[in-house]
Amino acid sequence: MAKTNFKSVDEYIATHSDAVQVILRRVRSAIRRALPSAEEVISYQIPAYKLYGVRVIYFAGWNHHFSLYPARATLIAAFKGDLAPYEVAKGTIRFPYTLAVPTKLIGRIAKFLAKEAGERAGPKRVAYKKRK
Repeated sequence: MAKTNFKSVDEYIATHSDAVQVILRRVRSAIRRALPSAEEVISYQIPAYKLYGVRVIYFAGWNHHFSLYPARATLIAAFKGDLAPYEVAKGTIRFPYTLAVPTKLIGRIAKFLAKEAGERAGPKRVAYKKRK
């Protein structure tokens, strides 16, 4: 993954091997299903999703795993049992490519982080309600 300054999530995913691209597309789909009104952006050169004017969740592909960010203490506590099979360290959840992509868990994590972001945003969040 030598290229940087990605313009889109598609461009980011395309820099990975074919097998990893399939996995990253599943991760992306799980987040988009969970947060249909979120804006998809590139931030810190990885995919991110914004709601209420703030970045809610990020994902990234690496050599042996993909990661979700941020893994705050509240999220780790709320999902302690679900996260047991995965490495959680320094604000990151690492999912090895050797295991199936836990799309339902990723969706639940995305919704949890979105709820926290909404609570932090307070009244500002009305402009970002889900479109009908």
